[in-house]
Parts: sequence; C-alpha cells; structure tokens
Amino acid sequence: QVQIVESGGGSVQPGGSLRLSCEVSGIAFDRIFIEWHRQAPEKQREVVATIAPTPLDTAVYADSVEGRFTISRDNAKNTVYLQMTQLEPEDTAIYYCRVPGNDYWGQGTQVTVSA
Repeated sequence: QVQIVESGGGSVQPGGSLRLSCEVSGIAFDRIFIEWHRQAPEKQREVVATIAPTPLDTAVYADSVEGRFTISRDNAKNTVYLQMTQLEPEDTAIYYCRVPGNDYWGQGTQVTVSA
C-alpha cells in the first residue's frame, strides 16, 4: 500500500523560506516521478515542480516559482523536498505531493505567506 505524507508547512512572512517534505512508502521510490502541486483558495490546483527518477533527477518548474523553488530527492529516505525561498503572498496554498504514474496523492500541507 502506497502512503504519501507531506510535512513542513507553516506561516511565514513575505521574503521568507520554508522546506516541505514528502515521504513516500510502498513503492520503488527511486524509479518514479514525483510532483508538487498546490491549490490556493478559489483557484485550480496547479503543478509547481516535478522531479524525474534517478539517475536523471531532472527538475521542471512552473514559471511562477522558477528561480525561487528547488525540488530534490533523497532516495535513502524515500523523501522529496521542496525548498521554497523568496516566498510571496501568492504562494499561499495547500501543497500536495503526487506520484503521477499511479495518481497517488498525499493529504497536503498548508503554507501561508503574510505580513
């Protein structure tokens, strides 16, 4: 059984940083794509970052977060990270981790950016 657990969300001021974690179990972690999505109030869910399986580990970002967010993976810990810097109020959302090949989703973690 695949389980996905996100953590690391919280409240931060504009310009601040947070690191989200996504731990995945029950699947060959190093062989799968992982995506981070987010959903802001009254907006559609959008994908913000994707990382390819090892050994590629290629990362792709949404234009809105390019240069500010970094996705990475630690296969020894079955965990994908989303390092978020220069946060803006527009980044406020629930952030979800997804395994696209099987459409598995985590429960989400709230990120709030406000003064």
